[in-house]
Amino acid sequence: MSDRSLNILMVASEAAPFAKTGGLADVVGALPPALQARGHDVRVVLPGYRCVRQSGAPLRRSRAKIPVPVGGRLYPAGYREGRLDEVPVYFIEAPELFDRDGLYGEQGQDYPDNALRFGLLSRAALELARRLDFKPDIVHAHDWQTGLVPVYLHQHLWRDPHFINTGSLFSIHNLGYQGLFAAESLTELGLDSALFDIDRLEYHGMISLLKGGIRYADRVNTVSPTYCREIQTPEFGMGFEGLLTSRRNRLHGILNGLDAALWNPQGDPALPQRYSADNPQGKQVCKQALQEELGLQPDPAIPIVAMVTRLDPQKGIDLLIENWQDLLARKLQLVILGSGTPRYERQLDELARTCPGRSKVLKGFNDPLARRIYAGSDLFLMPSRYEPCGLGQLIALRYGSVPVVRATGGLADTISDPQDAAEEANGFLFAEDSASALLQALDRALSAYDRPPFWRKLVERGMHQDFSWQGAAAAYVALYRRINDDRSG
Repeated sequence: MSDRSLNILMVASEAAPFAKTGGLADVVGALPPALQARGHDVRVVLPGYRCVRQSGAPLRRSRAKIPVPVGGRLYPAGYREGRLDEVPVYFIEAPELFDRDGLYGEQGQDYPDNALRFGLLSRAALELARRLDFKPDIVHAHDWQTGLVPVYLHQHLWRDPHFINTGSLFSIHNLGYQGLFAAESLTELGLDSALFDIDRLEYHGMISLLKGGIRYADRVNTVSPTYCREIQTPEFGMGFEGLLTSRRNRLHGILNGLDAALWNPQGDPALPQRYSADNPQGKQVCKQALQEELGLQPDPAIPIVAMVTRLDPQKGIDLLIENWQDLLARKLQLVILGSGTPRYERQLDELARTCPGRSKVLKGFNDPLARRIYAGSDLFLMPSRYEPCGLGQLIALRYGSVPVVRATGGLADTISDPQDAAEEANGFLFAEDSASALLQALDRALSAYDRPPFWRKLVERGMHQDFSWQGAAAAYVALYRRINDDRSG
């Protein structure tokens, strides 16, 4: 295919700043503008959630209805149009499906009609492209919520002149979320019951929308090269390793980027003083202010070790809890911001009360506070059991907080350890999923902290690294062109 600009239809269940529960939203919020900056025509389709209307974003409501064929009837969906920078974003309006308090569920329970909700989103995105007379070269779908986009293209629209030249890419952001539903959902979604087959959508007696995306997309990618390799193994494949291995020639790993304008200590209004790699004095001011804000003992010499995370088994929180007494026996202060598993929340609260002035646990999520923690901390912990890409370590590097991470997924792709390459090091790695391995890596980091010249180089190297979206956008464009070349060849 030539270097002509591409028409790209991006379909997802969330995108910052409109609706967000995790890293998927950050990707879909940043990748389309980066693609547009390279000269491509990008359109994004999202659900018209209640939170989108309440966000105050300027939205123009269309009077038109999109007849969406699902479950043997035409559903009259509407849509509103907004902007992500200069990228058009269309929000599918189906009030009985999307006008709710949550995105996927409430009070820890998924909505029982999620198959219909996101099946309708997937088909409505394609019907909207027809309505707009937008002929996509590529439809790029993300995670299980849009796993039916490639299925509908393959099963229903493969002869449609509007989509005759359309290729598909399916991105896996986290294989742990698989979109599992009863087999009867196929009828509700307007899909042939023959798809309930082990070589199609069937998965342990249910259907998996994630499997649909993996099985029927022209190509599949994950959000880091190492995670791409890991998910083809039983340890990380979560039951999909066979299917993924069978598609290994069409499976790719593209490392997520970081929005360098959004995450920039030189211009961050949440910080008490701004700073940069070349003018780092303000970081010490941020550290002192954080100690005062959180009631920690004021001491510029003691290192602050931080976590900003979901309190979830995936994130290795139990390793931290197991290590608590040993950690606090060292010369450090510990700060944790996050929410999640109630058991972990209770345990961390109880542990923090045993060492006031040395530790602080803050529940929930508070973006300005998170930024002050990144800026005020010296070390940033991510002992994840698996991490498809990881955003926390990239933000920590940008803010001069040295990561201590498990060597998995995107963490292994972005962090270099002094033991492996002293001149390229920007953090500390440990391989084994154990409390002792975490503690050993932290001890090496604390030893480095006591060597100021070495530490300054470590911090400066991390802050200067470029993990911006420009590189990732170029890799996605190259993959889009491969998909179109496959189809035309």
